[in-house]
Amino acid sequence: MYEQMVTAREYEERLQEAYLEGKQPAFDISAGPIPGELHLAAGHEASAAGVCAHLRDDDTVTAPHRPHHVAIAKGVDLKRMTAEIFGRETGLCKGKGGHMHLFDPDVNFACSGIIAQGCPPAVGAAMAADKRNEDSVAVAFLGEGAVDQGAFLESLNLAAVHDLPVVFVVEDNDWAISMPQERVTDVEAAAQRADGFDMPGVRVDHDDAVAVYEAAHEAVGRARDGNGPTLLDVQVHRRMGHFMGDAEAYRPDEDKEAAQERDSIERLEADLRERGLDDADFDDVRARAEQRVSEAIEWAREQPEPGPEAAHEDVFVDDSAAASGGED
Repeated sequence: MYEQMVTAREYEERLQEAYLEGKQPAFDISAGPIPGELHLAAGHEASAAGVCAHLRDDDTVTAPHRPHHVAIAKGVDLKRMTAEIFGRETGLCKGKGGHMHLFDPDVNFACSGIIAQGCPPAVGAAMAADKRNEDSVAVAFLGEGAVDQGAFLESLNLAAVHDLPVVFVVEDNDWAISMPQERVTDVEAAAQRADGFDMPGVRVDHDDAVAVYEAAHEAVGRARDGNGPTLLDVQVHRRMGHFMGDAEAYRPDEDKEAAQERDSIERLEADLRERGLDDADFDDVRARAEQRVSEAIEWAREQPEPGPEAAHEDVFVDDSAAASGGED
């Protein structure tokens, strides 16, 4: 878990550097090797590592628009994911999905840029496993800004009605873009949403990877044993803006400072030191993470960009008119 978290943090910080190339001093969202928006998850690592530690390749995971830490914890191919973010043809989706629309069927991972839209597919995967009498589970990650969305609430209802093996993981980083939760939601914690659907709702108040691991152990185990869904609500923190280029003028300085001080990686490192690990162990982990991330980014930069003809590939085409002699 510690190595996954360190790798995810290193990955986000290196992506931030690459993303800002060519975009400064006057921010130009279309410039640089990674054009468009980029949402990074530095500060969210504990939720992904703690939950995915209990999952197998045949378990399904869906993530939101801030997905990289979840993808790393689930075992998504790092080089192909990076190539996708750089828009290269060897990416997971041939450079067409970008960082918010990653898909790796080898480990059953997908994400979406639409708020709460990973919930219905996760419930569908859980229902498929249930119908097949398989013990695989599904996990849907989402932010606290998504807990009032219809897709989320309808998914909770369907999962509860059918006792489906799915876990909903809310990553609460206090900010839905620029809006604090208390201004738009009438419950103190997302875990309370579970009360209306007769399912367990568990809140982890600190971004402590061990605490998340323990809560997820029960939730995933419950789902795998056929005992239905769980809503897991994890407090995390956002160390960067909502997206790269976000000036965060809405965010008080003391909140930004508190986010920097609440580091789940440092917390887990302290726990591991109490269990006998030393500087050499941590240096080895960091070195492996840095090498893995460097290799992925260097490989992605060297990959070819899709040619213009690729715009006509992997798209839905209605061939019925052509087959009947009509116009395309």
